[in-house]
Amino acid sequence: MILTTHQPIFLPWPGFFAKAMRADVMVLLDAVQFPVGRGWMNRNRLKSAHGDLWLTVPVHRKGRGKQTIGAMELFEASDWRRTHLRGIRQHYAHAPFLSDYWSRIEAIYRRGNRYLLEFNLALIRLMYESLGIGARLCLQSELGVVGTGTRLLVDLCETTGTDTYLALPQSVKYLESPRFRDAGVDLRFLAFEPPVYPQLWGEFRYNLSMLDLLLCHGSKSPDIIKTGLRP
Repeated sequence: MILTTHQPIFLPWPGFFAKAMRADVMVLLDAVQFPVGRGWMNRNRLKSAHGDLWLTVPVHRKGRGKQTIGAMELFEASDWRRTHLRGIRQHYAHAPFLSDYWSRIEAIYRRGNRYLLEFNLALIRLMYESLGIGARLCLQSELGVVGTGTRLLVDLCETTGTDTYLALPQSVKYLESPRFRDAGVDLRFLAFEPPVYPQLWGEFRYNLSMLDLLLCHGSKSPDIIKTGLRP
C-alpha cells in the first residue's frame, strides 16, 4: 500500500494529482505550520490573454504569530471571491469545458467558508473527483498524527497501515532515508514530467493549476496527466 502527502494548496498543479494517481492513500498536511512568505497555500496561476492570471486568497496573518494551515482564516475585507470568478469566467470563456465545471466552481466560491483549509479542500475534491482518482483522501488532523519532517511521514505510514511512501524527486534533500528504512517503509520517488497540452492564449505555460487542464480538456485530463508518468 502506497501513501503520499501534500499540503492542501490552492488549486494544485497536475503533479499533485499525479502523485494521488500512483497512491492508495493521500494525506493532506493541515496540522503543520503555515509557510512563511509567499507560497502556493493561498495563490496559484491560471492563464489569460496577457500572460499569467494570478489568483490570491487573502488570509489573516498579521499579529497572529505562527499558525497551522488548518487554523488559517480567510480575510474578507475585499471582494476577492467575485474577482476570482470574474477572472476565470472572462479568460476561460472559450474553454471547451467551462460549462461542465462552472456551477460547481461558483458554488464553492459562494459557500462563505471561514477557513482556508475548507475552501482549498472543496476545490481539491472537485478536481480529485473529476479525475476519477481512487486513492483515499484524508486530513492529517483526522488521523491525529503530529510532528515534522521524516518522522511525521513515517508515523503517517504506520498509522494508515501503508508500507511505501511516494514523494516528488525535489523533496529528496529534505527526507532522511534511513528513518524510512528502519521503520520498514519503502521510499519511492514519482517519475513525472508535466505534460504539454493545447491551452488557450498561445504559447504553452508549464505547471499552471490543474483547473486549466480540466477547463480545456475535461474528461481527457486523466489520460493527459498519465502521459507524464514514467514507470
